[in-house]
Amino acid sequence: MKLFHTSDWHLGRMLYGRSLLEDQRWFLEQVFLPQVERERPACVILAGDVYDRQIASTEAIRLFDQVLSSLVNLGVKVCVIAGNHDGADRMALLKTALRRSGVYFATELSDALEPVELEEDGQALQLFLLPYFDTSQARDFLGDDSLRGEGACAQAIVEKLVPLFRPKAGHVLVAHCFAAGSQTSDSESALFVGGSGQVPPSLFDPFHYAALGHLHGPQQAGEKGRYSGSPLKYSVDEERQKKGYLQLEWTGKEMRWEFVPCAPLRDVRRVEGLFQDLLQKGQESPCQDYVELVLTDDAPVMLAAERLRPFYPNLLSVSNPWMAQGVTGERAARLKGQDETTVFSSFLKEVCQTEASPQDLELFREVLESLQAQG
Repeated sequence: MKLFHTSDWHLGRMLYGRSLLEDQRWFLEQVFLPQVERERPACVILAGDVYDRQIASTEAIRLFDQVLSSLVNLGVKVCVIAGNHDGADRMALLKTALRRSGVYFATELSDALEPVELEEDGQALQLFLLPYFDTSQARDFLGDDSLRGEGACAQAIVEKLVPLFRPKAGHVLVAHCFAAGSQTSDSESALFVGGSGQVPPSLFDPFHYAALGHLHGPQQAGEKGRYSGSPLKYSVDEERQKKGYLQLEWTGKEMRWEFVPCAPLRDVRRVEGLFQDLLQKGQESPCQDYVELVLTDDAPVMLAAERLRPFYPNLLSVSNPWMAQGVTGERAARLKGQDETTVFSSFLKEVCQTEASPQDLELFREVLESLQAQG
């Protein structure tokens, strides 16, 4: 029995003020759905953070609706849990009616007590859908005010799920949580204070597999848990991460998995180099990727972003570490021997595209002497 495990679509996400909806649509319509149609899994698992905001944009909602409709038309079941970015109450709209079409939403803790049953070729799976929750919600649900920390609450909930296991069936936990020891990315919100927001990876041991969401880098969590990661890069520090989804296969005894990498419409990366080199490369072959350019010039380059953007239309930012260095250390060494008049002349040449005239230099010296006299 095949399943697809994905998470953290964050539909409607912005990157440095740029909408990624076109990139998300391309991944879903040109990459993910065609592979679903080709492989025909019994179920697609979406482990939370469908949207990037609790009040999602109409464009993001419309895209998700189109994807769900396509999956239903393919006869593929869909299991979705609410993540911390999702508006659980809004996501719950029509969830009872959607179950008749094979679309299962888990938006509250009680949904985890009604596992989704999958059967194919004599094989059976139970999927326990555990949406994102905070400790106060868990304490209210369990009726136990003594529970402290997400780990203790999650453990208490899992203890309620184990008695629901069907003999000879496989058992899968779908959860949106932060497993202790996992690696985070800059694109994730603050996940925890101290250790209260972490759950121990041993929490997943009773299950054959734990399909996890919340962290954007694909990785393992204990022996049974895995994060599929986000399908796109949502911060520059993720540039070396492989993005895609997990293809699962239940053999009747164990869950096998394979990470399927997916090429994006546009990559996200950081590029370092001298301004003139980057400018020449862009002129020779304009770059459509989302790029953060880091200049390695030993002097400031004025209007760098404006001059580079025509050849890097999806430019995120331009930085020059030289500009951020203090007045001591490396910057002082680079400025050694350069007087204020030389710096001023360079400024006029870079910014105003003009050479400093004798009158300019004389006026500059007068202003400088006046400032020095004032201390």
